[in-house]
Amino acid sequence: MIPAAEPPVAGAETDDVAWQPLPPRSRLLFLIGLVPPPALGGAITGFFLASALDSRWTGAVAGLLLGGAFGLWLALKQYRHTTWRLDPQGLALRRGRLWQRETRVPMTRVQHLDIKRGPLQRRRGLSTLIVHTAGTRHSAVTVPHLDADDAERLRDTLGRQIDDDDDD
Repeated sequence: MIPAAEPPVAGAETDDVAWQPLPPRSRLLFLIGLVPPPALGGAITGFFLASALDSRWTGAVAGLLLGGAFGLWLALKQYRHTTWRLDPQGLALRRGRLWQRETRVPMTRVQHLDIKRGPLQRRRGLSTLIVHTAGTRHSAVTVPHLDADDAERLRDTLGRQIDDDDDD
């Protein structure tokens, strides 16, 4: 969890704000989301490739295990290489290691914020923060599986900036 803090001050340095990893309890949700598709794809591929050898079910099991192992590796990498931070300019989200992507949402571009909590997230005390921005293409940034308190604090801090802009 991030400590409660005052709203960011415009013009302050951003390099001293640390990147925050996702909580360890979010790993399971990455696994649930990313292991089944390659496992199923591997099983189907193995089934059809092994049909020429008359060992379809052996091929399906081998494909399932290989696809599942790949999905497990991919999910753990994706979990490990997703970080976020809130600095004086806005919210930043980093994803990936091989293909790195950093998304920045300036506070002045935030339109509204949503928090989404599925049953598995609620059970693990997690939330997904959706930041809607001013724009047409890719106008929402999703930060998955945040600690629920962090998601609410981010929503409140970014939302306070929206309210301050409306008062001006």
